[in-house]
Amino acid sequence: MLKRTALFSAHQKLGAKLIDFGGWEMPVQYTSITDEHLAVRNAAGIFDISHMGEVTVSGAAAAEFLNQLLTNDIKKLTPGLGQYTLMCNERGTVIDDLYAYRLCGDVYFLVINASRIEADVAWMQSQAAKFPRRSEVTLTDASHNYAAVAVQGPRVKDFINDVIPGASISAMRVARVTDLKKNEIGGFKFEHQSVLVSRTGYTGEDGFEIVGSDESIQHLWDKFLSVGAPFGLKPAGLGARDTLRTEVCYPLYGHELDEETTPIEAGVGFFVSLDKGEFNGRAFLAEQKAKGVKKKCVAFKMTDKSAPPRPHYPIWANSASVGEVVSGTQSPSLNLGIGMGYVPPEFAKPDTKIEIEIRGKRFAAVVVPKPIYKK
Repeated sequence: MLKRTALFSAHQKLGAKLIDFGGWEMPVQYTSITDEHLAVRNAAGIFDISHMGEVTVSGAAAAEFLNQLLTNDIKKLTPGLGQYTLMCNERGTVIDDLYAYRLCGDVYFLVINASRIEADVAWMQSQAAKFPRRSEVTLTDASHNYAAVAVQGPRVKDFINDVIPGASISAMRVARVTDLKKNEIGGFKFEHQSVLVSRTGYTGEDGFEIVGSDESIQHLWDKFLSVGAPFGLKPAGLGARDTLRTEVCYPLYGHELDEETTPIEAGVGFFVSLDKGEFNGRAFLAEQKAKGVKKKCVAFKMTDKSAPPRPHYPIWANSASVGEVVSGTQSPSLNLGIGMGYVPPEFAKPDTKIEIEIRGKRFAAVVVPKPIYKK
């Protein structure tokens, strides 16, 4: 039985095409992927992200615990600030990538991937069980308490203050939502409840993610669609979310990231703080940073006319199969095939000519710098 978010009936009303995504029945598109993608790039789009997981970590030893659990340095966070980070095992490979926010004092809020909720929580609990200051850490899987939406695009700042009016009441103190800076989070009153609003997103555009109760997110969804419509806001599904994040080379767990891949190989080593002290996988990651890696995640563009590249398609160079595509699509912004894949380091330099095998035939492509799409 597929799980459904609080917005399921709203998607049905809008005529969304629904698919199984990590055990959730989610909208892949409403009108078309291209239409929704271009709305986000040029105006605004709203996504249901209620399937994502939320974990709270609090207590006197919360920061110390999180710094052993995650790759980025949690001590850099002042109240109201968030960071992208990764959770690795002892081998330095990735259990999940996530956002960690510090709400206040010793209270942290983690947003994790939908398909990884059970695995993540089990891993966190096992790590907490052997943490020396266990009694000073409270770990709560709060995923079932929350629904969430992401509003993304250059026009969102023009109408979000009308949807969620007033100053913040917790975390980052600002006079209105649009005063939040990138990666900041604030608690705001919406109707008779409070919601958490962060200035983050997964599209390469300016935007906000809002977390709240099922009821408040249902009301927010409706209010955004009515207030945002004159600004070009459209509901957007997982299809557009995937083309948008691929254009800007944001990794997706199960594609660029998995338990066979390290953050260094995936090209997100910037979010690994080797100088903060001991954490899971540190020794392995330090060695990789010093000695180099055997595979690298590269971005590419098709230079031949072809069907779009897709995950698991072989990558060829010098008449040999050297790797495989992990994300591939037709880019609505650039109107050509694009993707990311893993290859040995000698084929990872921009301008390296490669071929992508699509349905048994090879088509010319070229390695390009990340992101593939630039404003």
